[in-house]
Amino acid sequence: MYENKSIRETGQILKSDTERGLDGAEAASRLSQYGKNKLKEKKEKTKIALFLEQLNDPLIFILFVATAVSMLLGEMGDAAIIITVIVVNAFVGVVQEGKARKAIEALKKLTSPHAIVKRNGKQKEIVAEDLVPGDIVCLEAGRQVPADLRLTKTMSLKIEESALTGESVPVDKDAGYLAGGKTSINECKNMAFMSTNVTYGRGEGIVVETGMGTQIGHIADMISETKEEMTPLQKRLADLGKVLSAVAVFICAFLFLVAVLQKRDVGDMLLTAISLAVAAVPEGLPAIVTIVLALSVSRMVKVNTIIRRLPSVETLGAVNVVCSDKTGTLTQNKMVVKKCYVDSRTWPSDALDENRYRELFLGCALCNDGNISGGERIGDPTELALLDLAKRYGITREAAESSYPRIDEKAFDSNRKMMTTLHRGVAGKVSYTKGSTEEILKRCKYMQSHGKKVPMTDSGKRDIMQAVGQMAAEALRVLAVAMREGAPDAEERELTFIGLVGMMDPARPEAAEAVQAFKEAGVDTVMITGDHIDTAFAIARELGIAFRREECLSGSELELLTEEAFGEKAEHIKVYARVSPEHKVKIVDALKKKGKIVAMTGDGVNDAPSLKCADIGIAMGMNGTDVAKNASDMVLTDDNFATIRKAIEEGRGIYENIRKAILFLLSSNFGEIITMLAAILVGLPSPLKASHILWINLITDSLPALALGVDENDGKELMRQRPRKSEENLFARGGLACTLCYGVVIATISITAFLQVPYGELLRQGLPVSLPNIESMLRLPELLNKAQTHAFTVLGMSQLFHAIGMRDVNKSVFRMNHFSNSYMIFACAVGIGLQVLVTEIPYFVELFGTTRLTLAEWGCLAALSCTPLLVHELLIIGGIADRKPVPAAEPALRV
Repeated sequence: MYENKSIRETGQILKSDTERGLDGAEAASRLSQYGKNKLKEKKEKTKIALFLEQLNDPLIFILFVATAVSMLLGEMGDAAIIITVIVVNAFVGVVQEGKARKAIEALKKLTSPHAIVKRNGKQKEIVAEDLVPGDIVCLEAGRQVPADLRLTKTMSLKIEESALTGESVPVDKDAGYLAGGKTSINECKNMAFMSTNVTYGRGEGIVVETGMGTQIGHIADMISETKEEMTPLQKRLADLGKVLSAVAVFICAFLFLVAVLQKRDVGDMLLTAISLAVAAVPEGLPAIVTIVLALSVSRMVKVNTIIRRLPSVETLGAVNVVCSDKTGTLTQNKMVVKKCYVDSRTWPSDALDENRYRELFLGCALCNDGNISGGERIGDPTELALLDLAKRYGITREAAESSYPRIDEKAFDSNRKMMTTLHRGVAGKVSYTKGSTEEILKRCKYMQSHGKKVPMTDSGKRDIMQAVGQMAAEALRVLAVAMREGAPDAEERELTFIGLVGMMDPARPEAAEAVQAFKEAGVDTVMITGDHIDTAFAIARELGIAFRREECLSGSELELLTEEAFGEKAEHIKVYARVSPEHKVKIVDALKKKGKIVAMTGDGVNDAPSLKCADIGIAMGMNGTDVAKNASDMVLTDDNFATIRKAIEEGRGIYENIRKAILFLLSSNFGEIITMLAAILVGLPSPLKASHILWINLITDSLPALALGVDENDGKELMRQRPRKSEENLFARGGLACTLCYGVVIATISITAFLQVPYGELLRQGLPVSLPNIESMLRLPELLNKAQTHAFTVLGMSQLFHAIGMRDVNKSVFRMNHFSNSYMIFACAVGIGLQVLVTEIPYFVELFGTTRLTLAEWGCLAALSCTPLLVHELLIIGGIADRKPVPAAEPALRV
């Protein structure tokens, strides 16, 4: 609004004297009216409320049922374990809940604690919180802007706004500028915004907005209003929890009905029904998922990634669009001179003659206020780039100034658009000038050509401007350098043109490789930046992100599109330039509505809302603001775009492991259910006791599933596949068939083990084999105990062998590297050891109602238990296995 108002109009609107400022009484009155100049604090939930929120989950409800059943059965140890899982999960959730609050706190830290204002015509320093609209604030280099200001005076004022706008270089401010119509933050040359930093010059401004009314306050509002969304895995687990809850209730009701119809002992059947319902639910699943994600976090640290929110690790595997900030992520966040124009020719900056163009290097070093000595880099990025160029050819500012001490200067001015320094040399005084090519050429009477000083001609000027145009087309920031020998003062007249330097924030070399790797993995890269659209497109073209200008869109163009029109266009745009924080959120929302799983990178305050809105917010650890880090799901400790590729590879592997663990648990539990239901429906006694079911769940729902969760995957193979679709459920790609198939196999061999005992006894006694005779035999307690022991043993051990095959359903067990997963070896060894324990140790034999087995029986049951591995090999041979995701299409070659 105020960027369209003149200084006088602004003063009138705010009823403030732009020279004297407000008086004390008026300032106090306005402070009471507008409130403190600080960000509002969101009312915090109590720790108890946060804790209870974490318990509102279907799988947690099932765990409560499992706890109740375990206590009913006297299994207090199991009950204690399940309660511990619930508490740990809730505690982790409470810790993660404070992200938005921390983001707001970080924003508050960015606000300047003090400000210099004019009150009653005198300058005084006050606490920044006490600023009010209408106050006149004085700015100088090194100070932070304490509120949103309409500038009233600017003396070579430059403000670094990258944290707010994404602009890679400090912005020249001009109090006399007037915007025409609606203008983006990037174009507001007559405005200064809270939390930005003055890097050069001085100025004054009238406070137009404070606190939540400022641009940074608006961002704080956007962060607090953005709701947390469930990750794809959380959604799938929630859906699974609801299904399993329904299955558990159905099983209980069905078996109770069967007991009544078959006139069985209702109490015993009720206990069996509840135990079987618990068997239908893998109660260890939430704990396993949490542990797998937690272990993956430590692995992610090794690839320079810190995970702030556990479920986001898995979400990485589903990402199909990476929206990346340009400055510092795709580029080096460091201006570098790429080309120079001297002697009527454009040269690469590393191909110049050191002696022939010494004057150019001296001009770059002497007409400069930057400092790169002692390992520190202090000053304007443009000036630092000039110092780097001079240093490359053996000239440092310190050495140059020792030979040519500065005796006078004319600081950069936004009206003159140039800077001049006067030096005393051995041969007399000499001045160097750098700045806008157009302005310097107006003051040039001569030009250097092949080591000689010759008159400047119109054709020479045309050649120079043509070179400027060529460099600008390559998105280079162009400065002209000139000198004046024998200069009596620092006046900018009768200059000798030396040359042009073209610089840019160059792309990271590894970023191009990462973009190409993303293409091969079916992941699109989208650049979002506050820089000019030509600069952005040049970098995007170099990195292979965009190749046509039609793939670029500016913030002002985006504003003109309706939501529907932009939604249709969003999938085809690869570069967004001159965008605001609101635009970034709009871009992410549009992609998400198209079914995309979006990762967003950023480092500035302006990135925080979109980081929080994205499915995965990725902040920069080295140069990122605390606001961005606290609003993100993960942080790159090396600020390297290529690291995201490694993180996505890890995320895909983690999802595959969690999926393997879930399918293993469900197929195993399905086998238990079929075993029980099949026997009971034909009128046979229960093949398993309630304690057997709980014991099997203990040895199979924990260590083997966890071993699958930390299994190694072929990362290269995973990154050659397209990302899974956001709506893909856990049973996709043959998952349901796998669950049903192995469930039936496990049930079949368990029932076989159960029936072989009465079958063998009937043969021994020479009696005919029939269902009534088998039922009659199983009425004998000793024979029933033995049959249940056989079924119990096979059911437990077969699931352990099944876990081995589940490591890779597309690969033969004879081709697997079993030593690469020592956890699985340990899990199987422990599982078999525990199974032996309950059939061979007298105390446990009595506790579980089992019978001791002979060595021959162990051999027979072990062979029968290997059946899942046999089926695994047959499915491999027959080519019937889990369907892998479709490979990503090869990117088209561009010439």
